[in-house]
Amino acid sequence: RCPSNHQSIQTNQLPKDYYRLPFCRPTGGPKMASENLGEFLTGNKIQNSPYSINMLREVYCQVLCQVTLTKVEAHTLGTHIKYGYHNNWIIDNLPGASVGLTGSGQQQTHYAGGFPIGFIAQDTKEYFVYNHVNIMLEYHNPEGKEGHRVVGFAVEPMSIAHRFSGGFAWDGESSEGFTKPLEVCVANQHLDRGNILSFQRVAPDENIIYTYDLTWKYSETAWASRWDVYLSEDHMVPAQVHWYSITNSILVVLFLSLLVVSILVRNLRRDIAGYNAMSALTDEEKEEEAEESGWKLVHADVFRPPSHSPMMFCIMVGSGSQIGLCAFFTVMFSAVGFLSPARRGSLMTATLVFYMLCGSLAGYVSSRLYKSFRGRQWQLCTLLTATSFPGLCFLTFIFFNTILAFFRSTASVPFLDLVIVAAMWCCISIPLVFLGAYFGYKEESISYPTVTSTIARAVPEPTFFMKPIVGISLAGMVPFAAAYVELFFIMTSLWMDQFYYVFGFTLVVYIILLITCAEVTVLLCYYQLCAENHRWWWFAFFSSGSTAAYTFIYSFFWFRSLEASKMLITYMLYFGYMFLICTGIFLVTGSVGALMSLWFIRKIFGTIKVD
Repeated sequence: RCPSNHQSIQTNQLPKDYYRLPFCRPTGGPKMASENLGEFLTGNKIQNSPYSINMLREVYCQVLCQVTLTKVEAHTLGTHIKYGYHNNWIIDNLPGASVGLTGSGQQQTHYAGGFPIGFIAQDTKEYFVYNHVNIMLEYHNPEGKEGHRVVGFAVEPMSIAHRFSGGFAWDGESSEGFTKPLEVCVANQHLDRGNILSFQRVAPDENIIYTYDLTWKYSETAWASRWDVYLSEDHMVPAQVHWYSITNSILVVLFLSLLVVSILVRNLRRDIAGYNAMSALTDEEKEEEAEESGWKLVHADVFRPPSHSPMMFCIMVGSGSQIGLCAFFTVMFSAVGFLSPARRGSLMTATLVFYMLCGSLAGYVSSRLYKSFRGRQWQLCTLLTATSFPGLCFLTFIFFNTILAFFRSTASVPFLDLVIVAAMWCCISIPLVFLGAYFGYKEESISYPTVTSTIARAVPEPTFFMKPIVGISLAGMVPFAAAYVELFFIMTSLWMDQFYYVFGFTLVVYIILLITCAEVTVLLCYYQLCAENHRWWWFAFFSSGSTAAYTFIYSFFWFRSLEASKMLITYMLYFGYMFLICTGIFLVTGSVGALMSLWFIRKIFGTIKVD
């Protein structure tokens, strides 16, 4: 079987139907394989192929079919070669590795991305199609068991201007039992690159003869370990690079932790001791002492609800908590091997399931915060928590899916699967959010250690470096620096159709990212309180959430480093989905910063005596 699409190595993100191009078709026409929801959502549609493969049966230069290109077919095929489309084949759920030659003539194997459908001549700019493939299969025979199992699959594409010996012209009927020899083929010998006389051009009225060789080779690789070569660091990215990323992140966290301990703990002990000593004095003694200053002065305003959109604050913190917990469970289950790339679509399916189940946390967190703000429209708050971010994602997905369907791309999701996703959202996710909100509103309101005054205290004019916008702009730089190395590999896997396998590293980096966001936000909030600025709610959220802004800016530089096609749809898909991803990062990191700051501020104001 082969996937029914050509995935371009360029970033146009428009996989196309395999049989849309002038390739050989199976007898009776192509048939779609049964797939799960995750496969459909990721655009992996699998169809059967005309290639006949039997265990341990060698095939030598077998004619598959002959195709005469029309003007339209030649243009279509040339366009796909120009945009660098690849064929993605699978046998027994094993992706086909691509075998080719480097510039120095050495053989090189790529285990992801398939193999190209053709190439362009550098001098003449002509298009040539790979019309011959050497299919190389490895098999293993388990000890004490009968039968063999496929444990390796690679494809070596070649372009050959085939001609039948003696000027014979084939009538295009079925190739089964076809024995007329080709000029470059030798009986009972696999075709070698050295025998190629000329390449197969892509031009109108060209007769393209598709052929293939099939080679079997015994391997000591066990069937259970056959995916190791795809996920092995020897063939992908060296482990040292990921260890460098982890080391870099840990050093950032250690530096921040030492900074927080040295500044906060030392200053807080001094401040708390001074405030408590001041509270023990009589009124006359207080007048003789110097005027109070610092974060204690805002004790009557520090727990005042946000002055702008307190409901939206609760919605965003609740949504961020849901996404953050969903990401943690998804990465953790991937790290322990439950969500392997060998199980197609499992990662997408698990992400949807975890996100829905974490809806109860979103309802609980948003309701607890909204109740502490003495909000009255709890139904509206819960409804918006359940629909805001998933609604944005669903509408964006529908918009892009419509465009992909217009371009006849196999990445477009069938209508039935869209209905299934919508039903999961409406029948499972939304009720779970309301269930969490129900328990959240039943709980006692969050208790604050100080009483909020009726009239808000004026905020002094800050210095340049103490302006909230300055702190917000700089805060996200530190968490981003702790995760940007691993972010590169994740984006490469996401947009370049590569296998991503080091979820253990991802889990560590994700935890480090959250810790870094929490530490940076707590430190900046402390300095804002010392500057007598009691408006910390949104400041805490945007400070750690600004990590998403750096991620989105980085996506521009990452995109420029690729051979991106100049199609508008490419830019729309890339930046549209990157905007959604960065929005999720913004909600997660912002929620961590806001909740950690709330815990910290409650702690420090709970340790002082307030008159």
